[in-house]
Amino acid sequence: MKNINTILIKEFRSYFNSPIAYIFITFFLAISSWLFFGSFFIINQAEMRSFFGLMPWMFLFFVPAVTMKLWAEEKQLGTAEILMTLPIRDHEVIIGKFLASVGLLAITALFSLCIPFSIIYLGNADVGTIVCGYLGLLLMGGAYLAIGLFTSTLTKNQIIGYILGISVCFVFWIIGEGFVLSRTPSWLFPIFSYLGLGTHYSSILRGVIDTRDIIYYFSIIGFFLYLSTLSIESRKWR
Repeated sequence: MKNINTILIKEFRSYFNSPIAYIFITFFLAISSWLFFGSFFIINQAEMRSFFGLMPWMFLFFVPAVTMKLWAEEKQLGTAEILMTLPIRDHEVIIGKFLASVGLLAITALFSLCIPFSIIYLGNADVGTIVCGYLGLLLMGGAYLAIGLFTSTLTKNQIIGYILGISVCFVFWIIGEGFVLSRTPSWLFPIFSYLGLGTHYSSILRGVIDTRDIIYYFSIIGFFLYLSTLSIESRKWR
């Protein structure tokens, strides 16, 4: 646990010792607020459904930008080899880096609370639905981060890592959407429906916290963190 905390603190500080965190938070909040409030006063309803509906697509482009440096930068700077010689296990490095990126995402979500507070002030918003929405947001964001971290281990080029991250996240999101499922063979339908990130996200947004959705997201996160560890170990042996 001590090694994980060391990596976590190091990576978390690196975000704020560079412009990455500030640019990420500023642009994310500015664009999401502009898109949301652009339609909020037209709809004239005290609810955040459209905000949470935007988040999967916002995360699709913003989250891989956070994770693309997590391991690709280590290889690019040549510090990956040094890191591997330290008395730290590969999975500890992966978990530490992942938790640091989750911390950045959580801080961004914290800053965005000004939006629901404004909605609650302007009308009788459903607080329970908002809480569920933020829970779904963090779970989905965690899945995106785990996927992005894995794609970062596959290359030392951060741009390629970014594109790969977007591509894999997009596949896992779109696979459970209706227009994909409508063209899917019947025997694959339940598999694709279950694997889709959007299916479980939409379920949480309805205000129902189902343990199956929680287990799904933690399984996706654990699976891609495991793949990241295998990717690092395979390169070490080569």
